[in-house]
Amino acid sequence: MNGESSHALYARFLRGLEASPGRAAFRVDGAVATYAEVHRSALLWAGALSLLAPSRPGAVGVLAAKGATSYTGVLAGLFAGATVVPLQPDFPAARTRQMIEAAGVSTLIVDGRGRARAAELREAGLDVAVLEPAITSFDPECALARPRPVAPSDVAYVLFTSGSTGRPKGVPITHGNTAHYFALLDARYDFTPDDVFSQTFDLTFDCAMFDLFCAWGAGATAVAVPPHAYRDLPAFLRQQGVTVWFSTPSAISMVRRTGRLEPGALPGLRWSFFAGEALKCADAADWQRAADACALENLYGPTELTITIAGHRWDQETSPALGVNGMSPIGTVNDGHDHVLLDDEGRPAEVEGELWITGPQTTPGYLDPADDDGRFVERDGRTWYNTGDRIRRAANGELVYLGRADAQVQVQGWRVELAEIDHAMCGCEGVDDAVTVSSTINGVTELVVFYTGTPSRPADLAAGLRRVLPPGIVPRHYRHMDELPLNPNRKVDRAGLRDRATTVLAGAGRPV
Repeated sequence: MNGESSHALYARFLRGLEASPGRAAFRVDGAVATYAEVHRSALLWAGALSLLAPSRPGAVGVLAAKGATSYTGVLAGLFAGATVVPLQPDFPAARTRQMIEAAGVSTLIVDGRGRARAAELREAGLDVAVLEPAITSFDPECALARPRPVAPSDVAYVLFTSGSTGRPKGVPITHGNTAHYFALLDARYDFTPDDVFSQTFDLTFDCAMFDLFCAWGAGATAVAVPPHAYRDLPAFLRQQGVTVWFSTPSAISMVRRTGRLEPGALPGLRWSFFAGEALKCADAADWQRAADACALENLYGPTELTITIAGHRWDQETSPALGVNGMSPIGTVNDGHDHVLLDDEGRPAEVEGELWITGPQTTPGYLDPADDDGRFVERDGRTWYNTGDRIRRAANGELVYLGRADAQVQVQGWRVELAEIDHAMCGCEGVDDAVTVSSTINGVTELVVFYTGTPSRPADLAAGLRRVLPPGIVPRHYRHMDELPLNPNRKVDRAGLRDRATTVLAGAGRPV
């Protein structure tokens, strides 16, 4: 890999190709593709993309489920010098169309599931070319000889986050952003070609880029984790030889419910990473006991800051004391970045406030500049990103996530931190997990708690909370669930729970 293109995100795959040409780049549902095979396919597909858009593909959508087509499609788009836009075939057609149009996607790479969605979009008038590798006869002569060169400022991929208006916001991540990020990871971790990485995240979730490009940068193998694997995750990990695990913390609860999160149950793991949600200290401790030979890290980072921007190395002895509301610290901000905590008046705060960050992992701004207001601010010649997260600085200087700044609600004059109620609920007898949400009906804001574990009388739960919380913030409404719902990114579906809370409150003025 020459120095001119070493910053390119695809350079990590080329590095893996050089180290492990005959090793599996990924395994999906029993199918195996070596680095050499994926390299040939990606160059061929990239050539086909270039024929569809002769000057240079501007943006290539990968409308495919997690698997061989999507993995190779991402690489093919990068090889073509295009911006890659991962898309989920199961998302509503209207939302997918919004993303395609916002990102300027001209070509879609699809699998069987994506084909049906693409046909629906084209019938609705969307002008986009479609490439389905599984049924396409490629002319070998059209293959690129090598990946097209890209500049650090060129956009490697675009991901979409939920917008407050219901319109998804596009986040462009440049090759320069990813180059800085993965260089830090290379220095921090000792990944080798012998490692096998879990691939749990949908490609519309930026942590999937960690899975793929950490594995590929080391010449290692990424293994797609299917939903049924969670029925007996330790057995799946042993069978696949997984040594590096990465998921949302919700996976810990899922494994615990199967009765398989036992001490020593995950002996093959060298590294375990969690991100995407707040990690509970109790969950981290349980996972560490199950994977007692591995290092465990809690990673934090909004999409706008390139995958993860801070990390905490879990320690069974010292980490719990640093947590707040039973949540693990998120650690220190990545090297090369500055950060500041701002209080409610926008003034720098030493101990607690809203987290702002600037540095080389910060995206230039949203695809639509109108979305930048309040989130991206130019100061001192640098772009600062307002995470919208409330953070506390622990005694040792590490950061602790308290919750979203907008997760604080006013209930009957009380300023309520929802995470504090969740933590208190988990201390109630028989409660395994809990999520508190708010809903406003006829101008009155109420709290609704959804919890798992043993069903209890609302009066008993409220009595338990009154022992540790001020009376004014004790919720009146409780709903037992067999398990908390997850969204497609395997995070707790808080938006769905808020909708349920509205139904609960609209249906009765009584505890449920």
